[in-house]
Amino acid sequence: MRPSLLDPLFAPAASLSGIGPKNAKLFDRLLGKPEGARVVDVLFHLPYATLDRRARPKIRDAIPDTIVTIEAKVTEHREPPNARSRAPFTVLVEDETGDVELVFFLANHAWVRSRLPVGATRWISGKLERWDGRNQIVHPDRVMDADEFARLPAVEPVYGLTEGLFQRTVARAAEGALKRLPRLPEWIGAETLHLMKLPGFEEALRSMHRPAAPRDVDSAGPAATRLAYDELLANQLALLLVRARMRGLSGRAHVAEGALGRRLEAALPFSLTGAQRKAVEEIRADLKAEKRMIRLLQGDVGSGKTIVALIAMVEVVEAGRQAAMMAPTEVLARQHYERMAPLAEGAGLRIALMTGRDKASERRATLAALASREIDIAVGTHALFQESVAFADLGLAVVDEQHRFGVRQRLALASKGEVADLLVMTATPIPRSLVLAYFGDMDVSALREKPPGRQPIDTRAMPIERLQEVAAGLARALANGARAYWICPLVEESETLDVAAAEDRTAHLRALFGDAVGLVHGRMNGPDKDAAMARFQKGETKILVATTVVEVGVDVPEATIMIVEHAERFGLAQLHQLRGRVGRGAGRSSCLLLYKGPLGEAAQARLETLRETEDGFRIAEEDLRLRGEGDVLGARQAGAPGFRFARLEVHGSLLKRAREEAAAALKRSGRLTGEENRGLRLLLYLFERDEAARLIEAG
Repeated sequence: MRPSLLDPLFAPAASLSGIGPKNAKLFDRLLGKPEGARVVDVLFHLPYATLDRRARPKIRDAIPDTIVTIEAKVTEHREPPNARSRAPFTVLVEDETGDVELVFFLANHAWVRSRLPVGATRWISGKLERWDGRNQIVHPDRVMDADEFARLPAVEPVYGLTEGLFQRTVARAAEGALKRLPRLPEWIGAETLHLMKLPGFEEALRSMHRPAAPRDVDSAGPAATRLAYDELLANQLALLLVRARMRGLSGRAHVAEGALGRRLEAALPFSLTGAQRKAVEEIRADLKAEKRMIRLLQGDVGSGKTIVALIAMVEVVEAGRQAAMMAPTEVLARQHYERMAPLAEGAGLRIALMTGRDKASERRATLAALASREIDIAVGTHALFQESVAFADLGLAVVDEQHRFGVRQRLALASKGEVADLLVMTATPIPRSLVLAYFGDMDVSALREKPPGRQPIDTRAMPIERLQEVAAGLARALANGARAYWICPLVEESETLDVAAAEDRTAHLRALFGDAVGLVHGRMNGPDKDAAMARFQKGETKILVATTVVEVGVDVPEATIMIVEHAERFGLAQLHQLRGRVGRGAGRSSCLLLYKGPLGEAAQARLETLRETEDGFRIAEEDLRLRGEGDVLGARQAGAPGFRFARLEVHGSLLKRAREEAAAALKRSGRLTGEENRGLRLLLYLFERDEAARLIEAG
C-alpha cells in the first residue's frame, strides 16, 4: 500500500555503502530494529552534537582544552623500548611557532610510523591539552595528508553509537541515505512555512547531517523544528483520522432511567465532588449519544476516578449491555473488584473477577457466564481482552492505568463489543501538550479536586545518613498504631549501584521490628504478593517494604507514613504516585524522601517540587520540563507514538498549529484525496502512521 516513491527509503539499510552485511546487525541494534533497519531509519538517526573543527590556529595560539586542527611537520618518534611496554608511542610535531606531542597508548606501532613518517607534513585534529608544561594531543581524532584534509568537514556531526560502530561509519551511512531521498512535494501550508520560517524537509535533513555550524543540530533550531513539526503534523493527522473513523461508526445509545446509578450514589459513604459530577455528566451524555464514546478520564492521586467509572458501567448495564474494566496488574484488578463488588451487588448487579491466575475450571465458568450475559460487569487484567473471551454484548470497556496504550491498542480493546464505548483512565496527570499528542483522538475529562476530608501530606527530604533517626521515629509512630510503606528502588543488592535493596532493607527492619515487617515486589508470584498485601491491609504487618509495585492504585487508608529510600533515583511523577498511597484516611500523613547526596540539579528540583505542592497537574508539567515526554509517559513502550524528532518539552508549542493544520486539511477533504493532498498522504507513510493511511485507502 505504501507509495512506490518511498520505496528507496524503506529498502534495507544494509544496501547502503558503509553498512553491508558486516555492520548490518550493529545498525539494527543501534536503530532499535531487530527485524532489520531500513534506509529511513538511518536517515532519521540524527546527530545529537557536533565536533567543531573550524579552529585552525598556529600551535602558539592554540587554546588548551579545545578541539584544534593544526598543520605541523613530524620531527621525532619516541617509541617504547619494546612492543610489550605500557609506555606510550609519542610523536613530536611542530610548526614555526611551537610543538605538540601526539600520544598513542597501546597503539599499532606500524600504523603510527606509516601515518606520521618523520619529515612529513600532516594535518592533526583533536583535543589540545597541557600536561606537565607541554602541549599534548592524546589519540588524535584525525591524522591527514593534504588530500584528506581537503575533504574534512569543518563541523562534524556526532551520532549516538552502539558497541562496534564508529562515527565515520554512521556518517558515511547517513550520506548514503541522503542520496536515496526522493524529491517530495511540500506538505506544510505556505502560511505556516512563512510564519515559522521553516526550511524544506530535504533541506532540514541535509542541514542536520551536514552541519555548517553547531547550531544546525540544535533541537530548537530551524532544521530540528521543521522535522519536529512534520512529525507532529503526521501524528495529529493520524489521530484525527482515527477519531473520524471511530466517530463515523454508528454507535449505540445507552438509554437508561438512571435508577441504578442513583441507587449506587445513595449507597456511597460520601458525596461526589463537583469535578466527579461534571465528569459523570460528560460520560452520561456520551453514552446516550448515537456516536461512540472515546474518552480519557484523568485525575490526580485519590481524586475518585474509580467511582466515576463504576457509575458509567452501571448506566450501561441498566441500558441492557455489559461493561468491563481492565487494570494493568492483578493486585490492582483484585483491589478494584473488592471495592466495587459490594456497591455493584448492592445495586443488584452481577460482577466477576478474571485474571491470568484463574484456575482452568474457574476460567471456563467465567467465560460461559460472560457469553450468556450472566455477568454484568467483568473486572480483570489483560486476560479480559484475549481472543478466547467473548462477551454477550459488551457496551463499555474501561481501561485503567494504561495511558501507554497507543491508538492501535485502543481500537483493539473496544472491538470486543459491537462498537463498544471506551473510557481510558489514568491516575498520572498528563501535561496539556502530551494529552494533545497522545490522546488527540479522545475527549478528555479531568478530576482536579480531591474528595473532602483528604488530609494534606507533610512531605520532607532528609539525607540517608540519618537512617537511625528515621527508624527511631518510625518506632514511635508504630507504637501509636501507625502503618507505613518503605519503598526501595531495587529488589536485591546491586553490585553497580549503591542503592538499598528491598530484601536487604526488610532484613534490617525485621531485626528492629520483628514480624511487623512485610515485603512485596514484582518478582514475587501472584499469591504471595496478594497475601503480603492482605496482611498489611488487615494490620497484621505494620511496615510494608516494597518496590514501585505499590506505585499506582493500592489503597490502604490506615497507612499514614510513606518512606522512599534513594528518592533521588525516582522520577517526579513516580514520587507523587508513591506519596499518594498515604493521606487516604482520616489520620495525618507524612512522606519522607531519603536521598544520598550530593544531589544533581534535576534531582534537587524534583525533591523541592514535591515538598512545595501536592497538585499532580503542576507536578506533571514540571516532570515534562525536567525529563522529557518519553520518560514521563513511558512513550518508548510499544503502542505509543515514540516520537523520533519531536521533544514536547522543546516543541510542545508546535502542537496547536499542527492540530489546526491537520484539522483544516481534513475539513477540505475528509479522505485527503486529490493531488493537492498527495504530500500529506506521503507524510503519513513516511512517519509510519500506517493505520491512519490505510483508513484513507479504505475510505
